[in-house]
Amino acid sequence: MKAYEFPAQITTEGKIELPDAVLQQLPHNQQVKVIILVDESSEDEDDDKAWHRLATEQLLKGYSEEDAICDTI
Repeated sequence: MKAYEFPAQITTEGKIELPDAVLQQLPHNQQVKVIILVDESSEDEDDDKAWHRLATEQLLKGYSEEDAICDTI
């Protein structure tokens, strides 16, 4: 299997735009395997923060005053 690595752009229509130089090298009328790598962005960090906040909120929902006895041990 041969691999090509190059930057590409996602269009506003949601399609991957391949450079012409790459398209000329790719085999025609053949099935290919596509692997998409995306740079991690602040969106991922925001998602992580949201999950942590939700987990904390859910954990604290289960906390009651009777559990405070554990704080004195």
